[in-house]
Amino acid sequence: MQLTQLPKHTRPREKLLSDGPSALSDAELLAIFLRTGVKGMNAIELADSLLSQRQSLQSLFNTSLEDFLALKGMGEAKYALFQAVLELCKRYLKEGCERAFKFESPAQVHNYLSFQLKGLEHEVFMVLYLDSQNQLIKDEVLFRGTINAASVYPREVVKAALKHNAAAIIFAHNHPSGVCEPSQADKVLTEKLQKALALMDIKVLDHVIVAGNRCISFADRGLL
Repeated sequence: MQLTQLPKHTRPREKLLSDGPSALSDAELLAIFLRTGVKGMNAIELADSLLSQRQSLQSLFNTSLEDFLALKGMGEAKYALFQAVLELCKRYLKEGCERAFKFESPAQVHNYLSFQLKGLEHEVFMVLYLDSQNQLIKDEVLFRGTINAASVYPREVVKAALKHNAAAIIFAHNHPSGVCEPSQADKVLTEKLQKALALMDIKVLDHVIVAGNRCISFADRGLL
């Protein structure tokens, strides 16, 4: 059945306008985003199928291009649309946090970093620059690729921290493998960076590893 054949109050767009977005299911919200279905499925049925195949919204939006194109009715144009929306969501969150958000608990830090880093298929090293009140000045990906003491340069980290006038820093990187435990290289790197920044009187508050939906904190582990 086409969406236009459904009772008006049950159509996703009309339902959103009358009851608000929180009243819609994941499939209904996704149907608005997809706009049209494919042969044999309307937009809601297509959305249900996509969620069933990928098992969650998070998995669907983090699907690689190759796997995405294997989904029925999905092409490069839809993939570009998904990636654009995902990036807009990240920028929306970042804009709301910068210079207005104060990290008051490890959970807040973990949630913020998890949203930024989980699902990435390559390793990145991110720095959160904080002022003296632990308000976020800016976050920045400084290095990409395998993260170890040889590939992350303390001089560049110190230079960036001074540029943003940071009083404190939180490091973060992801483990695309899903293994959340810090490696010996992670520990050596953290110690090296901590010593370099201490010379500039800049505190390292934490180093967080994001692996899937898990986060490991160096501060919680007593590694700082």
